[in-house]
Amino acid sequence: MTLTVVEVAGLVTVQDAGRPGYAHLGVPRAGWLDEPAALLANRLVGNDASAAVLEVTLGTLSLRADSPVWVAITGAPCTVSIDGQAVAFSEAARVPAGAVLRLGAPPSGVRTYAAAAGGFAVDPVLGSRSTDTLAWVGPPVVAPGQTLPLGEAAGELHPLDTPRPPTPAALRLLPGPRADWFAGDPVALLVGAKWSVGAASNRVGLRLEGPALRRAPAYDGRELASEGMVLGAVQVPPSGQPVVFLADHPVTGGYPVAAVVHPDDLWMCAQLRPGETVRFSRV
Repeated sequence: MTLTVVEVAGLVTVQDAGRPGYAHLGVPRAGWLDEPAALLANRLVGNDASAAVLEVTLGTLSLRADSPVWVAITGAPCTVSIDGQAVAFSEAARVPAGAVLRLGAPPSGVRTYAAAAGGFAVDPVLGSRSTDTLAWVGPPVVAPGQTLPLGEAAGELHPLDTPRPPTPAALRLLPGPRADWFAGDPVALLVGAKWSVGAASNRVGLRLEGPALRRAPAYDGRELASEGMVLGAVQVPPSGQPVVFLADHPVTGGYPVAAVVHPDDLWMCAQLRPGETVRFSRV
């Protein structure tokens, strides 16, 4: 079973739960950014939680089914149609053989997820089918004319009783390992200031724009030896403008980490558009 890519606009990649465990080789973990949305899409079509999906970033996608297949679209809301007939978002839908599934551009949010029964069975790299956009490890970016193989459908459809994704809220912060490098409590500064999403944000990091976080006098002008970075780390470069590290983040970094976003809240970073407000709270 396969799906043929008819049209692509924006960045479309294959993503699963990622490839943790290779940081010592310099390989980022990658994987879907909005985990609740990806897991929901897989549940709707009866896939295993680890099945690979397509992540569509601020764009559109058209796929032709070469044989009948069940699909589900979640994440950033968009119009969904099969041969021009509208179908429901966040519900399982059957695409007949030869029909074209089309995802429109999302009016809000950033990343939409497309799951197909059986999962996208592209060749894994280092145990994962995720595309890493920092080191470009994994499958190539999805492009028109590409044929995407599907695995064998194994589970039952869950079109009605699947829990909905959580509701967006403030990003909860844990103290960072280098909090003493800053003038004042960096978590309090992040919580109390007004932040917006920078235009350069991507799968590597959510770049924030707001009042600069300043170094404590004892650390002003000092260099920090490179150290391991974790998912959700809020790193602060010399500009003072924080960056929240996301799935494709570098495995090491030389700037101090002021705080760490709670793992359960990272999915919200995936759906914040440039210019939108970012809110923080203290755990």
